[in-house]
Amino acid sequence: MSQHDLVDLRDALRAFAAARDWDSYHTPKNLVMALSAEVGELTDLFQWLTPEEAASAMKDPELAWNVRDELADVMHYLTRLADKLGVDLVEAAFAKIERNERRFPTGSLTPVPLEKSQEKGEP
Repeated sequence: MSQHDLVDLRDALRAFAAARDWDSYHTPKNLVMALSAEVGELTDLFQWLTPEEAASAMKDPELAWNVRDELADVMHYLTRLADKLGVDLVEAAFAKIERNERRFPTGSLTPVPLEKSQEKGEP
């Protein structure tokens, strides 16, 4: 794992955008659109691979480089979007795991219906 964390990445992306005067272009709408495009580019790398080829993607040096590059783009836009919206990605991800643990208990393949307030993380 990296010696950097999500705060380091957020700060580096803020500085990168500020140095280029791009902040005004980094609206939530634009960032979501860019994120979607980058996910599409990542999808393109796997589109016609068999499940076995996809599982071994990182063994092919050229494909591995492209996968890492597209994952980085996705991470950059997702981190920038969360920053613009004031969302703590780590907190949101762990909250989602907690909701999923209630919704999908171990040993059951059927989701447990949750009240709408529970789905939104309310007590």
